[in-house]
Amino acid sequence: MAGTPVTLACMTTSSHPGGGAAAAAPADQTAPEPEPGSQFAAASGPSAVIALVVVLVASFMELLDATIVTVAAPAIADGLGAGAAALQWTVAGYTLALGAGLITGGRVGDQFGRRRVFLTGLAAFAVASAACALAPDPAVLVATRVGQGLAGGLMVPQVFGIIRSSFAPAARAKAFGAYGAVLGLASVAGPLLGGLLVDADVFGLGWRTIFWVNVPVAAVGLVLGVRFLPESDGAGRARLDLPGAALAAAAAVCVLLPLVQGHDQGWPWWGFVLLALSVPATALFLRRERRLVARGGQPVLDPGLLRVRAFSSGLAASALFFGAIGSFFLLLSLYLQYGTGRSALEAGLVILPYAAGSILTSGAGVQLAARAGRLLLVTGSLVLAVSQLLLLLVVRDGAAPSYWQLALPLFIGGLGLGLTSPSLVDVVLTGVPARDAGAAGGVLTTVGQIGNAIGVAALGVGFFTALDTASAAGAPPLTAYGEAFSSVLPWQIACYVVAAALMLLLPKHTDASGGGPATASDTGS
Repeated sequence: MAGTPVTLACMTTSSHPGGGAAAAAPADQTAPEPEPGSQFAAASGPSAVIALVVVLVASFMELLDATIVTVAAPAIADGLGAGAAALQWTVAGYTLALGAGLITGGRVGDQFGRRRVFLTGLAAFAVASAACALAPDPAVLVATRVGQGLAGGLMVPQVFGIIRSSFAPAARAKAFGAYGAVLGLASVAGPLLGGLLVDADVFGLGWRTIFWVNVPVAAVGLVLGVRFLPESDGAGRARLDLPGAALAAAAAVCVLLPLVQGHDQGWPWWGFVLLALSVPATALFLRRERRLVARGGQPVLDPGLLRVRAFSSGLAASALFFGAIGSFFLLLSLYLQYGTGRSALEAGLVILPYAAGSILTSGAGVQLAARAGRLLLVTGSLVLAVSQLLLLLVVRDGAAPSYWQLALPLFIGGLGLGLTSPSLVDVVLTGVPARDAGAAGGVLTTVGQIGNAIGVAALGVGFFTALDTASAAGAPPLTAYGEAFSSVLPWQIACYVVAAALMLLLPKHTDASGGGPATASDTGS
C-alpha cells in the first residue's frame, strides 16, 4: 500500500498513514519474486530509471496535495467565500475519498494491470486537479477534491506493486530507498511550496496555482509512463467487494456529514439521524463481510481479524493517532494566518521544523522497530502529546508568538511523529497471521485515512465553535483564534495519550526475520 506514508510524514501521513510500512520494505531482502502468471518485465538501464521517476513523481504529487491545501486554506476561504464547513470538507473530503479508494484500488490493479490502473489514476488526478483550480464556488471545490481523492486511491496502491514487480531484487532495495526519500522531501515541500505559490500569486491565480501545478507534472508522467512503465498484475482474479466498500464509506459519511455541516446549520435534526444510522450501517457492513468470508470471498475486512488483539488495538490507535494529526495542520494554519497575521509562506516556514524533526527520527524509528516495537510507538505518541502541551502553553499566553516559540514544540512533535508513524503498521502486522497481513495492512491504512477525516470534522467543530464564541464577545483576531486553537489542543493531547495506552497492547517488537506472526501471547489471539 501507499507510504507515509507520513500524511509531513504527518502531512505525508495524513495522506498515507502507515506508509512507513512501505518505507521499511527495502530492509526485507526476502521479498517475493513477481507472482507466477503475472505479466512481468524487470526494468533495466535508463528505462528503469525513467519508470521509477514516473511513479516517484506521481507519489510526490499526491502526497503534496494532501498537505499543501492546509497552508492555502485561508486564501481559499477568502477567494471563494468558503465557510468553516467548506474548509473542513476540502481537507476531509479528499482524505475520506482517498481512504475509500484504497479499499479496492490495490485489487483493481491486480485484476486489470497495475500500469494501466496507475496511468488511469494519474490521468484522473490531473483532470480533478484542473477542476479544483477552476472551481467557481466552495461546493464545486469540495466535489473536485473528492474526485482527486478517488483518483489517488486508484494510483497510490499501484506504486508499491509496480516497484516490487518491475525491478530485479538487486535494484529493488535502491528503488524503495528512493521512495522513502521522496516521502521525506514531500513532507518538507508541502507547506513551503503551498505558501510560496499562494504568496507569489502567479498570473494572478493565487491559491489556484497549488492545483494547476499538478497538470503539467501529470501530463509529463503520462507520456513517460505509457512509454516506459512495464505492466504487471497479480496471479489471482478475485472479485471486488464493491458493496462492502460502499457500506464502509456510507458509515463514515454518516458520521462526517453531521459533524462538518452541523455547526454551520445549527445542528439540525437530520444530523442526529445520520449519526444514529452510522451504527446499523456499520453492523450491516460487518454482517456482509462475515457472510462473504463464509462463501470463500475476499472482503474489504475479515471480521475475524477483529478478534486479534494486535489488530483491533492497532485499528483504534491508528484512528486516534491520525485523527489528531489530521486536524492539527489545518487549524494551526488558520491560527497562524488569521490570528497572528502571518502570510501563507511564513506559515509554511513555521511548520518546517515539524517536518525536519520527523525526517530526523523516521529513519532511526524504522531501524529500532525490530527491537523496540511498541515501546517505540508509545514513546513517539507521548512525545507528540508533550509537544502539544508545550504549544498550548505558548498559544495560551495571549501574545503573538515568535517563530522560535512555535518552532520548538513543533520540532519536538516532528520527532515524535518520526518515531511512531513509519513503524506503526509494521508493528501491528507482526501480531497478525501472515496469511492475513496484506488485507490487514490495507484496512489499517484505510482506517488511518478515515480517522484523519473524522479528526478534521470533530476537532474542527470545537475550533469553530470556540472561535464564534470569542468573536461574538468582541475579542480581536489574535485572541479569538488563540482561544479557538487552545480549545482543541487538549483533545489532541488526549488522543495521543489514549493511542499510547492502546499501543501497549501491540507486539513488543517486529519480527526482524520477516517471518510469521508473533506468538499468541503477544497477539492476544
